[in-house]
Amino acid sequence: MNWKRAAIGMAGAGAIIALFAFGMKQDPRDIGASPLKGRTAPDFALKVMDGPDSVRLADLRGKVVVLNFYASWCLECRDEHAVLQEAAAAYVPKGVQFFGVLYNDNPENGRSYLQEMGGQAYPTLLDPRTRTAIDYGVYGVPETFFISPDGHVASKKVGPITPAEIDTAIRQLMAQVQTGSVPR
Repeated sequence: MNWKRAAIGMAGAGAIIALFAFGMKQDPRDIGASPLKGRTAPDFALKVMDGPDSVRLADLRGKVVVLNFYASWCLECRDEHAVLQEAAAAYVPKGVQFFGVLYNDNPENGRSYLQEMGGQAYPTLLDPRTRTAIDYGVYGVPETFFISPDGHVASKKVGPITPAEIDTAIRQLMAQVQTGSVPR
């Protein structure tokens, strides 16, 4: 009888080890494909962290929107902060709307983080119950969404974004605005 229990235990342990081994070989960035791509971006109304205003996505129709989910405890968010700052400095004057969304964090930590990082050129929005993050299917931070002027999710980037990725995504969306050919 004991050999049967041992065999069952070893088979179960082997299956668990195989599952872990498979998972350890997977790149977490491979989950970057968003089921929202091409679909209407989930609407939200989020309070601005350091102001009395709220931002509603529906009010931004006709504009390219960059939505970056970040947190003060996220090391990769620190890596991409300067990249987003530079992109905002270049594209906000051209009508692109940038927003940070504080993910699974408290506003005090968010303020300290932004002060430590030298500020932020665009507003941070508060998502206190992570409802917006859930609606967007955020797995973790950083994640950046590009929303077309017609309100559809054009693309999503999991992990720290590069200047080339931001530039390519925004230029494609701005070209669609200029030609009036925003795809659905």
